[in-house]
Amino acid sequence: MSKTVFIAFAKEDEGIRNLFTGQRVHPKTPFEFTDMSVKEPYSSDWQARVRTRIRRSDGVIVLISKNTPKATGQLWEIKCAVAEKKPLLGIWIEDGYRVKPAEMGTAPVKQWTWDNIAAFIDGL
Repeated sequence: MSKTVFIAFAKEDEGIRNLFTGQRVHPKTPFEFTDMSVKEPYSSDWQARVRTRIRRSDGVIVLISKNTPKATGQLWEIKCAVAEKKPLLGIWIEDGYRVKPAEMGTAPVKQWTWDNIAAFIDGL
């Protein structure tokens, strides 16, 4: 059964986000999800749209890179997910970068593997 997942990512990491969300259509991928990420940040109603999408999501996956600490939009999305009490999973998307955003609290951060993503999505 497909789950609805919001993907929080830094604008600079959009190409990686496209790869991440694109893997869901691969025939051997052990998970299915509907991507609710916002592709056009910072419009006048941006925060309201994001909050609505996060509320409609079963969980939130945060793609973490060296761009994350300066990605104010992504950090706000994480805070929103925590405030909405959504299950949260961080995914390291850059080799060697392992700085978890404080906004994530006790949420886990794991390597980008199909097993890790499938376990999170299946648990939603």
